[in-house]
Amino acid sequence: MIDTTQKTSEIPPEQLSLKSKFKFECHKGVKCFTDCCRGIDIMLTPYDILTMRKKLDLTSEEFLAVFTTPQILERADLPVVTLKLLDDERKSCPFVEDQEGCAIYEDRPTTCRYYPLGVGSLSYAGEQDEKDEFFFTVKEAHCLGFDEDKEWTVAEWREDQGVDLRDKVNEGWMDLIVRKKSLPPNMKLSEESKKMFFLACYNIDKFRAFVFNSTFLERYDFPKEKIQEIKTDDILLLQFGFEWLKVSFFQTGQEKFKIKEKQ
Repeated sequence: MIDTTQKTSEIPPEQLSLKSKFKFECHKGVKCFTDCCRGIDIMLTPYDILTMRKKLDLTSEEFLAVFTTPQILERADLPVVTLKLLDDERKSCPFVEDQEGCAIYEDRPTTCRYYPLGVGSLSYAGEQDEKDEFFFTVKEAHCLGFDEDKEWTVAEWREDQGVDLRDKVNEGWMDLIVRKKSLPPNMKLSEESKKMFFLACYNIDKFRAFVFNSTFLERYDFPKEKIQEIKTDDILLLQFGFEWLKVSFFQTGQEKFKIKEKQ
């Protein structure tokens, strides 16, 4: 499971469940308002990129070039992207406004929605296993939101911040990363495989072109309804990409990608 914290917590985290309660509220009246939007390290999920580039009316290629920095995720050895910060003294988020806060609040990244919660996993959950995940609060010295009286359960916070849908959409991506982390270090992907991971997960426009403008669909026996769905729905195309990567990397779920019989 990927850590959704923005920075390293200064206090050892206490593991929380969905029913655990905590007090927190962030609003313009809190003195530290927008302080957490400076000097941050935000990994963007595939769904983040879908929604943010749509909000900004950019192609995925344009969004990636302007607003992201490519990274290699440690242990998994997979390409990911982080939000590119402004080159100012405070290393600010490009979307933060001092007085008004986030300029794209309705489409803000998943990490921002989780904050001040982090999420982790005790172990890898296989195909038939339930996820063994836990949560914890990220208490930074500058944050005064914990002094507010508003109380939530973890489940209530997740629902209020809209992370359940995002986690569901990103589930296949998360599974790919956790699976790769679970492999021995000597089992590495080729550079071409890493490029395909990046394409399918982050550059949805180029991935669509790859699927529909190459011989890809000629190789597999997909129902016409499936082809139409992924052609017109970004989320379904994204999840289709996750499934295809799982087959390509781990030979799992091959029944969904039946090779066409030769005529």
